[in-house]
Amino acid sequence: MPTRSQTKSTAAFERARKVTPGGVNSPARAFGAVGGTPLFVARADGPHLFDIDGHRYLDFIGSWGPMILGHCHPRVVDAVMAAVRNGSSYGAPCEPETELAELVVEAIPSVEMVRFVSSGTEATMSAIRLARGFTGRDLIVKFAGCYHGHVDSLLVSAGSSALTHGVPNSPGVPRGCTDDTLVLRFNDPAALKELFAAKGDKIAGVILEPVVGNMGLVPPSAEFRTELRRLTQKHGALLIYDEVMTGFRLAYGGAQELLGDTPDITALGKIIGGGYPVGAYGGRADVMKQIMPAGPVFQAGTLSGNPVAMAAGIATLKELKASPPYQRFDALGARLEAGLRMAATDTGVPHQFNRIGSMWTLFFTPTPVTDFDTAKTADTKRFGRFFWEMMDRGVYLPCSQFEAAFLCVPMTDAHIDETIAAARDALKAIAAG
Repeated sequence: MPTRSQTKSTAAFERARKVTPGGVNSPARAFGAVGGTPLFVARADGPHLFDIDGHRYLDFIGSWGPMILGHCHPRVVDAVMAAVRNGSSYGAPCEPETELAELVVEAIPSVEMVRFVSSGTEATMSAIRLARGFTGRDLIVKFAGCYHGHVDSLLVSAGSSALTHGVPNSPGVPRGCTDDTLVLRFNDPAALKELFAAKGDKIAGVILEPVVGNMGLVPPSAEFRTELRRLTQKHGALLIYDEVMTGFRLAYGGAQELLGDTPDITALGKIIGGGYPVGAYGGRADVMKQIMPAGPVFQAGTLSGNPVAMAAGIATLKELKASPPYQRFDALGARLEAGLRMAATDTGVPHQFNRIGSMWTLFFTPTPVTDFDTAKTADTKRFGRFFWEMMDRGVYLPCSQFEAAFLCVPMTDAHIDETIAAARDALKAIAAG
């Protein structure tokens, strides 16, 4: 539990709980996995957050991924202010929609056409519908530990690679909504072969995070990726990459550029909105032309292509294109990884450190983390203690062992060294009991 004063945040949380379920508008913010009261943010700037009690934090969440340029980047702020002066929503086409679409298509070779929505959940939901409409099939395959938004048919999980129908893991999701969802273990090519041998002609699509961020950071194996692409192509199923988190984060062209992969459909969000609510899905032209009004697959949204959000996204992508941060991210990430590994080793804390570029997770387990089962071996109580020790030292980490952390452009070597020093002190405190 925190030693810093949270008087104002505690009062704000109690006020919020009277009118908002659980006091938050997304459960990821509720600190349920670490205990205590969530801090309420007053403002943000660059790599820092400032809470209403007056404390400053080095922010490794970045609004759960979108703030790759840091908070209040001047180029984004100027673009948003100019857009707002022209009106906040039209309900009609505007040129910024096309400009952002052109940037996405240019950046991601597998995407020939793109449709904007207002959230990552809408993007994955629409991609699933499109895969079913295009193939005329019903079955969708997902992987345990991969999160694709709160879509009924995707709110399922499983603890093994056995071929199994998904069981809903949220009340309010009828069993019928998940009867056509099959769940496999991530990084298990043998299970893929078994599944496609049994049901390949009935599978509409396979959806996954190509680099997982929602069981903590878990990279894919080359064998798994190769087999996945081979089997989907052989059986006429569509391969859907959920790059809501990794798009424009791991490379300008996303995880698929970094890995050299070519999915059929890509779901995007977070960074392409520059901190504003935006999602998108795109892919091969012949697939995308099945979407209404070009084709019969229905999807619509009142605020889709919102001009303010488009302006923020355009500014963000142009900045990333003009000044690519990815090589520097890798250097900063390697510095952080070496420092945190050494701190954990020196204090005798069993750990794993998974990282790709600017995404990373320190797992409190001696077991290498390659899938959801191995991620669940992590000591979540120790993580909760580490979380609060780091908060007391001014470092804001994801409030769950099973969420990836992120670097942002304004972070420096000094910020990384500050984080390593804080972690060393925190781990010493944990080891001392």
